[in-house]
Amino acid sequence: LQFVVTGGDLVQPGGSLRLSCATSGFTSDDYAIGWIRQAPGKEYEGVSCISTSDGSTYYTDSVKGRFAISRDNAEGTVYLQMNSLKPEDTGNYYCASAPNHLGLHVALVTMETLAETESWGQGTQVTVSS
Repeated sequence: LQFVVTGGDLVQPGGSLRLSCATSGFTSDDYAIGWIRQAPGKEYEGVSCISTSDGSTYYTDSVKGRFAISRDNAEGTVYLQMNSLKPEDTGNYYCASAPNHLGLHVALVTMETLAETESWGQGTQVTVSS
C-alpha cells in the first residue's frame, strides 16, 4: 500500500483536526491500517488502527474518548478525527499498515516497530499550542 496523508495543522488546545490517509485501495485480505506519531526527540507511538475487513478499532489509552478512526472502503481512505487536542498530541502523524492475524493491538505495535525501517511516507505535522 501507498499512503497520502493530509490534514495536519496548528491548533489550540481543546481544538479538533481530521487527518486523512488515502491509500492505493483495500484488498480482500484482513489487515489493519492505522496511525502512528512521533514527537520531537521521542520514539514512534501507535495511536489507533482499524481493520479493513470488519471495521473494528483499537486506540492507545491516551487518546481513547478523544480520537475516532474510520474508513471509507469505496474510497480506500482512513480518517482520524481528533478532538479535545492536547499539547502532548503534537507530532508528525503517519499512516501505516500491518497484518491483522494476531489482533489490532499487535498490528499497531508492529507498525511502531516497522516505522524504524519502513518508509511510511512524509506524514503530516500536528501542532497543538496556544
